[in-house]
Amino acid sequence: MKIERVWAMPHKQTFTIKPIKTLIQEEIGNNYIDPFPFEYQEDAVDYLKRIEPQKYGVFDPPYSPRQLKECYNGKGEYDTKASTWSRWKDLMASKIQDKCISFGWNTCGLGKNRGFQITRILMVCHGGMHNDTICTVEQRVQERLDV
Repeated sequence: MKIERVWAMPHKQTFTIKPIKTLIQEEIGNNYIDPFPFEYQEDAVDYLKRIEPQKYGVFDPPYSPRQLKECYNGKGEYDTKASTWSRWKDLMASKIQDKCISFGWNTCGLGKNRGFQITRILMVCHGGMHNDTICTVEQRVQERLDV
């Protein structure tokens, strides 16, 4: 597993941050599914249920209950319980055939129990009082372990 740490200015559009943009290009290119595009257009569950499985995906949901309320309000059904993120991860994992990059404040990603293994972690430090953005690259290694 490769672990890197870099510094970059924060931005609400995660994929415009230079080291994150580079990571996406290196790992999966431009052809991927994204259930949480900026600005949110629709409910992620509806989107994930509608699309066909794809080789690659990015998983960049709101990172906290506060962000969920601020960003997702009016764009679909949501609950600030942990089960919301778990449901999103289950659906996302069911659609990714090869690789997924997850973004957040931890390295949980989609997870081993959903058939993924971490291959690379990029920590993007934003300095001061800003939380880091942690980018977790995972490779599908098998089908779900808990099904």
